[in-house]
Amino acid sequence: MSSPLNAAVLPSTDSPLDMLGGMSAAAFMQTVWQRQPMVFRQALHVADRLPSRRDLFALAKREDVESRLVRDDARKGWSLQRGPIERTPTLATPKWTLLVQGVDLHHDGAHALMQRFRFVPDARLDDIMISWASEGGGVGPHTDRYDVFLLQVHGTRRWSIAPPSDYPMVPGLPLRIIDGFKPTQTFELGPGDMLYLPPMWAHDGVAVGGDCMTCSVGFTVPQADDLARELVLRMGEHWDDDALYADADQAATRTPARVPAELQAFARQSVARMMREPGALACAMGEWLTEPKASVWFEPSPSDWAQGDVVLDRKTKMLYDAQHVFINGEAFQARGRDARCLQAMANARGLSRAALLSMSNDARAVLAQWHELGWIHTTFLG
Repeated sequence: MSSPLNAAVLPSTDSPLDMLGGMSAAAFMQTVWQRQPMVFRQALHVADRLPSRRDLFALAKREDVESRLVRDDARKGWSLQRGPIERTPTLATPKWTLLVQGVDLHHDGAHALMQRFRFVPDARLDDIMISWASEGGGVGPHTDRYDVFLLQVHGTRRWSIAPPSDYPMVPGLPLRIIDGFKPTQTFELGPGDMLYLPPMWAHDGVAVGGDCMTCSVGFTVPQADDLARELVLRMGEHWDDDALYADADQAATRTPARVPAELQAFARQSVARMMREPGALACAMGEWLTEPKASVWFEPSPSDWAQGDVVLDRKTKMLYDAQHVFINGEAFQARGRDARCLQAMANARGLSRAALLSMSNDARAVLAQWHELGWIHTTFLG
């Protein structure tokens, strides 16, 4: 069960943050984000608020949790096993790593940690992955198509990095590992240290001394072709156009298998009209950004719907634009006070009872449905 959490309190973006080495979130976004790697020493100490090694291994055994076991065996080479992971090598066995994805969906402490990074829009924030590695463990030098903060929780990890390039991959492996990796910088990170990497920077993290736990806070970076493909499919669900193709001037043909140029032009015009419809694009975008992952499901809320303070379930994704509110893949139109309250709810991941009671009866009825689905919970925020 995803237990309710207190609504997030978002700090000023101009305030110095210890986790960014005294840099403000505004300064970080203006000078570092997607521009250059940076190491932050003693950024965050969260070991007592994240899953223990035993808890992490238990998560890896679950059907609803994405996990992987990576080994670099001296005789057999690299291997990859996808979860559920029922058995792992002994802790003393070198060069193996257990990776558990989406820990923020299943653990309050990991979810709370993710809130510390909401100076980046929620539309980009993806999940928290936690890995545990024995001596020498890692997943090999590779690149990722996303921004990531790599926070060392336990033990020591040596990170070697290099700028983006057209790196060749070692053929025939179950992992995408760079062939002939030549790092340009190397850092050793101990508990509390954190490394930020922009997309496509090559990196290789190797556990030094064993019992190495690393927390990766990842951010999605939409790829143009994937985004366009998904939006066109979804826009069709919001688009109505009853125009009919007309070909009264079509002459008798001796090439019946040829697609008429006029029909091709009609298709282009239809798609162009759909793309000019701002509402369809906005709905498709918001629904796509808040669509839960395939492994995510909700359980009915354990609390009664008493119209008290409200918090979002930690699995709930909620965004908004000027006309819509999006939650878990669904779009709702909202205006006036209702819109302002729902936008505040999305930003703070919670809403006070006073704000809830100021909303219209229709809006409160919608929230009651979200509560029944387990998307939100009632609590007392104080």
